[in-house]
Amino acid sequence: MNLVTEPTFVRSVTRLAGFVGGPLFLLTVIAHPARDGHDIAANASWYIFTHTMEAISLLILTVGLAGVLASAARRLSSGGLAAILTALVGTMLWFGLIVYDGSHNPATAMYAPERVHTSADVDFEGGTIVLAANILFPLGYVLIAALLARHGQRWTGLLLGFGGVVYALGGTVSLFGFGPHSTITSIVEIAGAAPFALGHVLLARAGGRFRSPAHDAYRSESDGLSLAQG
Repeated sequence: MNLVTEPTFVRSVTRLAGFVGGPLFLLTVIAHPARDGHDIAANASWYIFTHTMEAISLLILTVGLAGVLASAARRLSSGGLAAILTALVGTMLWFGLIVYDGSHNPATAMYAPERVHTSADVDFEGGTIVLAANILFPLGYVLIAALLARHGQRWTGLLLGFGGVVYALGGTVSLFGFGPHSTITSIVEIAGAAPFALGHVLLARAGGRFRSPAHDAYRSESDGLSLAQG
């Protein structure tokens, strides 16, 4: 018997990842320090620490999504599996973005603080990571939201889809649009991270299981028949 492939073990890992990763992600977003170069240079250790913990939380959430994918492999169509896989890859890319952010910006802040979190500091390598993450991360969670809605988990999907999109907008569009000194970025990020984290907790609570729409329709029909007979 291979423990790793046992459904009970996979569901347990999925639950644990969501219950730990979701709240940890939210805490790290709340604890995010100031984003302008001078503040980052003055508090480089804390900036690196918070980004390291956020990266760890995203890695944990990736494990949870992998568990969801494994649990749903025999129940979902190829389109449903592609939605989960897109969210998984998007989360991995955002993990890479956070690692890049947490290592690159403190180093830049030491010699050119005025460049940090501005278009002047965007190069091809960093821009590629940022662009890929900002496409696949929100897209993946919008797709998984639609999938969950079709399988009777509308609120879980709404929290993940809305939270993922708003958080991504805060981390890039708001940051570069309003500048690193603005507090709007923190407000938008937290407004997205809170429902996003709760959505992962609810997804973990379900253990990666998806009800079939046909099964739900059958149950509704059976319940209606029972009421009529009663």
